[in-house]
Order: sequence, then C-alpha cells, then structure tokens
Amino acid sequence: QVRMVESGGGLVQPGGSLRLSCAASGIRFDLYDMAWYRQFPGTQRELVARITHDGGTTHYLDSVKGRFTISRDNAKNMVWLQMNSLKPEDTAVYYCNRLFFDQDWGQGAQVTVSS
Repeated sequence: QVRMVESGGGLVQPGGSLRLSCAASGIRFDLYDMAWYRQFPGTQRELVARITHDGGTTHYLDSVKGRFTISRDNAKNMVWLQMNSLKPEDTAVYYCNRLFFDQDWGQGAQVTVSS
C-alpha cells in the first residue's frame, strides 16, 4: 500500500520558517522523482518544488525560488521542504507525492502564514 505522510505544518508569522517532512512507503522510493504541491481553498494543487530520483536536480515554482529548498534521503524514504521567508500568500495545504502522480495523496500539512 502506497502512503505519503506529511508533517511539520503550522502557524508562522510572515518572514518565518517551517520545514515540512514527508515519509513515503509502499514504493521503490529511489526510482521516483518526488515533488511538493500545495493547494489553496477551492483550487487545484500546484507544483511547488520537484527533485529527481537521485536528488541531483531540483526545480521550483517562480514564486518560491530562493525561499524554498527541496531535499531527499533515499535511505530513509524521506523528502523535505525547507520554507524560509514565508509570506501570507504561501498559506495552503502542502502535499508530497511522486512527480505527476495524481493518486495516493496523503492528508497534507496545513501551513498558515499570518501575523
């Protein structure tokens, strides 16, 4: 059974930082490019950051470049999203998944940026 379990969300003030974690199970983790997505209320998920299966290449949504960093550890089946200089417009539910897979979604991690 494929599972994605996100954690690390919370309430943070503008300019603050959070680190999201994702534990993946039920897949050959090291074979898949992974991604973090986010979803605003009433909208579809958008791709925020992606990382190749070997961790060698990353790509980011323009609005988060220079602020967010995606990383992974294939030995632990984990992927992280370090979010710095957070803005109110980053408020969303964040999900991890295999890149371009639209199934096996986890519960997500709520990130709220507010003063």
